[in-house]
Amino acid sequence: MNAEQTDNKDLSKWIPAEILEKFEVFNYNHAAEILSQSFANELAEIVDTLDGLTISEDDILKAGGNESPIPPKFSRILDPKGWKEIRISGDLLIKFFPRQGRKGVFSETPSDRKTIPNYIDGHNIDFVKGRIAMDVEWNSKDQTFDRDLFAMRTYYECDIISVGIIVTRSESLNRVFRKLGIMPKYGASTTWMGKLLPRLDSRRHGGCPILAIGITPRCIVEADHEK
Repeated sequence: MNAEQTDNKDLSKWIPAEILEKFEVFNYNHAAEILSQSFANELAEIVDTLDGLTISEDDILKAGGNESPIPPKFSRILDPKGWKEIRISGDLLIKFFPRQGRKGVFSETPSDRKTIPNYIDGHNIDFVKGRIAMDVEWNSKDQTFDRDLFAMRTYYECDIISVGIIVTRSESLNRVFRKLGIMPKYGASTTWMGKLLPRLDSRRHGGCPILAIGITPRCIVEADHEK
């Protein structure tokens, strides 16, 4: 376990037991504590969404990528509650303040300004409400995690969000994929928890608190629910 990550046995202080039983949850930079104490309403909406999530084997067998029926399950619940996909862009304004005299006093008026256009551009996140951002990555290329974490880090460093949440597949789903004969479709180079955690352990999220949530077989209605 990474030093920044909260031991899962302690997460019951912040995350409801039914969620910890249904999903695997990893807590970085005290994301769960912040959500519980400062963003209880947003956390409750996420918990309701996760608690009601059911995936059928037919859902898994359908096309992946943008045609997968699984990410829209989140949209149908969260969109009416005010969670929206957001893209941010911003220019960087640089001001030059000259020193005046030998006493080291700097002018209060800049002598020059420079703007770097589109210094922040193209960073979008699936669901944003208030100061909470969430991405759902079911079966994309694993490089998508780099985009997501960079976006959340940028949002956090610009003081737009306080916590990021990423929902992806747990490794425990692999036995379901093998049973259905579609394991090649869900290869090692796609988005699953085994590709996300090393990125979090290497701090690609910077200082942004991140809650990583893994979808397990307990979400699949036709599957054997034994872990």
